[in-house]
Amino acid sequence: MDNIWKSIRFKYIFACILITFIVSCIISISPISIDECKCEGNAQANQHLKQVSDEVNAHKQKAEHRLAILVPFRDRFEELLIFVPHMQKFLDKQNIDYHIFVLNQVDRYRFNRASLINVGFLETEKAFDYIAMHDVDLLPMNDQLSYAYPSTGPHHISSPDLHPRYHYLTFIGGILLIKREHFIQVNGMSNKYWGWGLEDDEFYVRLKEAGLSISRPQNISTEKHNTFKHIHDRNHRKRDMAKCYNQREVTRKRDRQTGLNNVSYKILNTVKMTISDISLTVINISLLCDKSSTPWCECEKLVGSKDQGRSKEKNKTSNSKLATGL
Repeated sequence: MDNIWKSIRFKYIFACILITFIVSCIISISPISIDECKCEGNAQANQHLKQVSDEVNAHKQKAEHRLAILVPFRDRFEELLIFVPHMQKFLDKQNIDYHIFVLNQVDRYRFNRASLINVGFLETEKAFDYIAMHDVDLLPMNDQLSYAYPSTGPHHISSPDLHPRYHYLTFIGGILLIKREHFIQVNGMSNKYWGWGLEDDEFYVRLKEAGLSISRPQNISTEKHNTFKHIHDRNHRKRDMAKCYNQREVTRKRDRQTGLNNVSYKILNTVKMTISDISLTVINISLLCDKSSTPWCECEKLVGSKDQGRSKEKNKTSNSKLATGL
């Protein structure tokens, strides 16, 4: 009897040990299963975020054409801080594939907007299909203003019907889009316009002589006072409107000697810059001046002259004959 009981007890103990071992194994495996569930949950969350990101990107496909926004620049940092975030917000709504290039003139000569644009074009033409000749102090406010590729001809966004200050019919300053082929066709802009004003009037004549039709925004819901915001402070930064030597006579005529093919310059360096997490490129440009051709690239008559005090509106209107080919 004792032997039977011992045998049963041994079998019972063995069974308990076996059950305990099996339960321990199951418990030891359980945490791994839990972690796996957590990983699946994270994977599902990541997949959801990816789907959301893909949906956002689907609404913002890269455009067929790339836009180089060329901003002629000198000592306008406060305006640039306003310009860059505004343009990002504005252009992202249009799914424009663009990059901003600040064409920073660092030489000792007077400001030359047209030559800077020529340089900017030469430095970007291989990677971009069209350019925006864009003043840093003019901000588009109406989403109906399109920065799309101007396939049929130059597109003047800041039309005289909409610009807050300049309203004569041949005005094409402020913001102008032009594709690469057309800018090359007219040999870019004149390099003779040192100081402020008239370079866009001369460019208008080039476009018309080439038979290029200039389009402008149509059926815009805003008007001259609320389509653009002009952020330039004339009291803080006076325009360099002085005229010296024979500058006034020469700049009233069509320039057939200079342009994209002979702009003279050196690139000092190129700087990648970020404003409000927006990447842009600053090209530091030193323009060179042939004083036998344009001695007015340096002019002592800069401050306090009668020319300096003349408003652009009057100056532009009196010289509008240039835009008709005089």
